[in-house]
Amino acid sequence: MTAKRIARLVALAAATLVSATAMAQDAKPVSEAEKNYQAGGSPLAEVPMYQSTNPKAPKMTQAEFDRARQIYFERCAGCHGVLRKGATGKPLTPDVTLPKGTDYLKVFIAYGSPAGMPNWQTSGEFDEATVDLMARYIQQDPPTPPEWSLADAKNTWKVIVPPDQRPKKKMNKYNLDNIFSTTLRDTGEVALIDGDTKQIWGIVKTGYAVHISRVSKSGRYVYVIGRDGKVDLIDMWYEKPTIVATLKVGIEARSVEVSKAKGYEDKYAIAGSYWPPQYVITEGDTLKPLKLMSTRGVTVDGEYHPEPRVASIVATEGKPEFVVNVKETGMIKLVDYSDIKNLKETTIESAKFLHDGGWDSTKRYFLVAANASDKVAVVDTKTGKLAALVSTKPKPHPGRGANFKHPTFGPVWATSHLGSDVITLIGTDPVKHPKNAWKVVAELKNHGSGSLFVKTHPKSSNLWADAPLNPEPEVAESVTVYDLKNLSRTPEVINIAKLAGLPETKAVKRAVHAEYNAAGDEVWFSIWAGKTDPSAIVVMDDKTRKLKHVIKDPKLITPTGKFNILNTQHDIYEGRRAGRAGVTPPACRLRG
Repeated sequence: MTAKRIARLVALAAATLVSATAMAQDAKPVSEAEKNYQAGGSPLAEVPMYQSTNPKAPKMTQAEFDRARQIYFERCAGCHGVLRKGATGKPLTPDVTLPKGTDYLKVFIAYGSPAGMPNWQTSGEFDEATVDLMARYIQQDPPTPPEWSLADAKNTWKVIVPPDQRPKKKMNKYNLDNIFSTTLRDTGEVALIDGDTKQIWGIVKTGYAVHISRVSKSGRYVYVIGRDGKVDLIDMWYEKPTIVATLKVGIEARSVEVSKAKGYEDKYAIAGSYWPPQYVITEGDTLKPLKLMSTRGVTVDGEYHPEPRVASIVATEGKPEFVVNVKETGMIKLVDYSDIKNLKETTIESAKFLHDGGWDSTKRYFLVAANASDKVAVVDTKTGKLAALVSTKPKPHPGRGANFKHPTFGPVWATSHLGSDVITLIGTDPVKHPKNAWKVVAELKNHGSGSLFVKTHPKSSNLWADAPLNPEPEVAESVTVYDLKNLSRTPEVINIAKLAGLPETKAVKRAVHAEYNAAGDEVWFSIWAGKTDPSAIVVMDDKTRKLKHVIKDPKLITPTGKFNILNTQHDIYEGRRAGRAGVTPPACRLRG
């Protein structure tokens, strides 16, 4: 593209909505981790779809359309939605894109925007021809992926080992409480790692890029779900971890959970899909699909949304109920599973773009981030009502969050942030500390934005926070540690990736997802490197904050989430009582 051509397109874009010159100045390179987090490798990229011919749209061949569709689902759908109706990103439907025209759209795609649109061409991810292709594609009618019915799910259901043929007692000598179910993202596998010996006990083939592992109430089974909607039930009573049942609940998915209420322990499992937007309730020990419920409906703003994806799901222990968070509508569904045939849903309005969250220390209140709305919704599962909607700094992303007792504000729940360099503390005790309940009572300075997880433990006096999606390599490689005994003390920043001792490569080695061992005296971090690069898990001594062990193995490819069996089984993420207060710690101290 010539300089004259670029200048003309920049002027054209400036005459419409935004200045393309400002885009070019403010745009940052697109990190591989950010692309993967938003939409990388969507299974929908390979699904055949109908191409609707819009006579007003620019011409495209079938081959061009198919290639652009694959790129869209791999790079764009996570923000803009499967049907391009908009999610965390703006709508890209023809009524929006056709009036803009190809030239404007090419500039917007090439240069990005300060509001968060990646600069696909100037970052080197797209060439000029690809930018032109995508500018024409988003003016076409969006193709619609196929639906996935209960019959479709039943056709994929397999009981590999029936419950009555499984071991009657544990056939191995492993301490199952201290096993870590570890996602090997790019190989479509889960590694079960022995926390006592730091050795891989076994690797099982699962769905693609397992998003989460959940543990049965009994502690025997691990439920995992891949992005491709495949749920696997892993039995840990065998000599080696063994998949005993499998089911595909949709074409793309993220969440799975198992029932925990008294009398219903492990009786049911539930899995939520991104596409189609729905959840499926199954038998807990066989994964037999029993009930499918769509989540399509009206948003909190009163507008119909055709693809509200199911985000996080948790099970309450006090009653037979799943808490199902529906991303685009901002609706939280309390699903009463006591009568599957006559299923009851209580729908709670909160805020759009719900994502992940965790329990307060009493496990009565569930706090879930509506990250693109910059809010945290608080659900009272005892009354079945919204307790509060708390405004925060941009894009809270807590994982499960972290609970501890603040010396001034009482019990608090902490969340990290994708869009801000703070850890937000929200008061969670409406009985003894009513003035602080459901309010932001303090913000701790993190070493950067781009954080995904914050974590502590009942036996720890530390609070750990990562920042793996920060564009600065040093920041993405490091974690911040806060002293809960003295929050006025300068937090310590440790470069975890350097402690791993991995060879230098082009890909940033991102330290992600703190997870405690069962004893609460070790903190494990994944080193998320490129899929062809060596990776590792770094084990830190929680008390001394010194390196204790590095787990390296050629089979350990792109480890991300790690889920300790005991901590996951009982949702343990509460720390000790904090000591001296410190709302604004001084500048972080760097080590590593």
